[in-house]
Amino acid sequence: MNFLAHLWLTERAGLPLAGAVLGDILRGRLDGRLPPLLERSIALHRRIDVVTDAHPQVVLARAGFGNGQRRYAGIVLDMLHDHALAQAWPEQPEALDAFALRAARAVVDPGAWQLAANRPAPDAARFAALLRSYREEAGIDDALARISTRLSKPHLLLDAAAGWRSRMPTIRAEHPLLMADLEAAALAFAAGTPQGGV
Repeated sequence: MNFLAHLWLTERAGLPLAGAVLGDILRGRLDGRLPPLLERSIALHRRIDVVTDAHPQVVLARAGFGNGQRRYAGIVLDMLHDHALAQAWPEQPEALDAFALRAARAVVDPGAWQLAANRPAPDAARFAALLRSYREEAGIDDALARISTRLSKPHLLLDAAAGWRSRMPTIRAEHPLLMADLEAAALAFAAGTPQGGV
């Protein structure tokens, strides 16, 4: 899952939203130097990644990529599920625009970023715009292009992402079940039973 799904799941688990993003940035052991709830939130991010990667739907979807593309299939699928989530977002109890802004404000806690990543927090308005952009196909194209610039061989991700629109009918059909399973895993983790989930 990418930022939007991680934020939604982290909120469902009642943990600090900053961990939903810092989980992609902070590497290594969680050793107690961060506030306990923030560490728990980062640990949830890692748990969701593990459950997602092992989920039968995701395993099958990755197998549908060509041999040279499977290494990057997870990144593509994460973005496509965020696109599906953004497009199917219910207006109640909170519209996507409102959630994006509220989540962005929570994520950019400067103390958490300085402690966890030793770098400045992202700009809240920009981050909220990024989350909102996942509704649009152009937003997914831009996100995949941005991610590719961080890789040593960006063309491999772009090759794996080519034709992503043709994958969306299957993604949309399978997305509710995947999110339900991930929500169950997040709630089990928050309740102290990290083996919960698929």
